[in-house]
Amino acid sequence: MSEQLPDTESPSVRPLMRSAIYEASNPRLRLANATRSVLQHSATSTASGENVLVAVELLEQAAALLAVGPHGRLYHASAEGAVGGATHGFASHSPVTGPLNALAGVVEIEITKTEVIATATYGDAYEGPPGCLHGGLIAAIFDEVLGFAQALSGAPGMTGRLEVTYRSPTPLHQPLRIIGRFDEVNGRKIMTTGEIYAGDRLCAQATGVFISVKAEKFADLNAVRQTPG
Repeated sequence: MSEQLPDTESPSVRPLMRSAIYEASNPRLRLANATRSVLQHSATSTASGENVLVAVELLEQAAALLAVGPHGRLYHASAEGAVGGATHGFASHSPVTGPLNALAGVVEIEITKTEVIATATYGDAYEGPPGCLHGGLIAAIFDEVLGFAQALSGAPGMTGRLEVTYRSPTPLHQPLRIIGRFDEVNGRKIMTTGEIYAGDRLCAQATGVFISVKAEKFADLNAVRQTPG
């Protein structure tokens, strides 16, 4: 696997296509961002018990307001690179990269013909080893970014195997560059590789094998998902 950083100044690098739901004024995006802030502060706050109780009451009020519904959302694209749609499909509610999902970090994604390049900075809510990103989250990030990369094959699928090698601690509070690379197709198998860097330092590497899935199969899964009950 290459350990050379991609040339992000190249005109062939372009942001992943997004819709108006990602505009800063979108109330659902504001809700997700506010919830992210609460998660971060709740992981580190040493505020007085009195202030914590005030925050609890506000959160309980917000939860009650939203609980009355209605609920539901469409599933557009997939974490595995939009199995049933365009190769640049994006899951807005992904727990790993979805801007509308407060569990996800704030991740910016760009694509080339063969690579997906993500940038993100993670705070204390994602801590594993002291001052470092949790290793399980690193694996999830690779699964997501390599999932987008394998879709560049033109016949995307779902994760068959993911192997992660941890090279050095992955720091919190520092910009990370996550690279996912589409390498080749071998029958139904789509081969990918990737790296995570903190500056010039290699933090982790991954290889992923995805199994191509027909769009009809993905449509069947979506139909089951939308079935009441």
